[in-house]
Amino acid sequence: MKELVIISGKGGTGKTSLTAAFAQLADNAVLADCDVDAADLHLVLAPNIKERHDFYSGHAAIIRQEDCAKCGACLAHCRFDAVKMDGKGAGNATFTIDPVACEGCGVCVRFCPVQAIDFPEQLCGEWMISETDYGPMTHARLNTAAENSGKLVATVRREAKKLAEANEHSLIIVDGPPGIGCPVIASVTGASLVLAVTEPTVSGQHDLERVLELTKHFKIPTAVCVNKWDINEAMTQQIEARAQEAGAIPAGRIRYDIAVTKAQVCGKPVLMFPESIAAQDINALWTRIQTIISTS
Repeated sequence: MKELVIISGKGGTGKTSLTAAFAQLADNAVLADCDVDAADLHLVLAPNIKERHDFYSGHAAIIRQEDCAKCGACLAHCRFDAVKMDGKGAGNATFTIDPVACEGCGVCVRFCPVQAIDFPEQLCGEWMISETDYGPMTHARLNTAAENSGKLVATVRREAKKLAEANEHSLIIVDGPPGIGCPVIASVTGASLVLAVTEPTVSGQHDLERVLELTKHFKIPTAVCVNKWDINEAMTQQIEARAQEAGAIPAGRIRYDIAVTKAQVCGKPVLMFPESIAAQDINALWTRIQTIISTS
């Protein structure tokens, strides 16, 4: 079983559109949307949700007002300004904890002399198993201001692997998050191949170089695709040269095509417009990716 993870140094480079197209081209694949902070693969693939599961992670402190001694110990020990005091001072004030500011460290719980602070596990979002026209899909939704997106990414990947093993799927295609932070690391570690999607701009090149440093650190085979390459051919050549220097494989280019926007508006993979030049380029890119991943 192989796992292809599609990422980008920043948002908006076209990785989700490319993932949806690969989903249509792939045979016997499981799909996973690991961009849990801003998941959008479902907008293109229109999944039919079969299972929903709550995602709990981390803790947040809650003061029980009926048991609070109003001593202010929680305020004195909190280093994240999460404890709020309403009143003139200890003994008369009401103390509450801002759930957004609370880091879940538990120090207020430890130092409360009357044990008046609860520390429940937090409901941070949900993860789902769905069916699409192109195969099973795991995806998730992180609640607003919730943390531990890396752990939720790991959950989505784990469930995708379970589906693949149970139903003898030979490939998992992952729509990864942008950037190089914790969710990206959780998406790419242990992958068979990473496909980094970029654009021929100065910022695109800079963000790609950071991505390549990350995948090189984790020793993950990496291919590079330049989207909208024809808007700046000189920059495209420079990006591909830098990618090769970093040990990555230039896997293909996709021309700028208004059909991609039309497909997004319709909520369909761009390959539904087979006459488009982008669809032709994506087909060629997929052939190249299959060759690379088979040897990784």
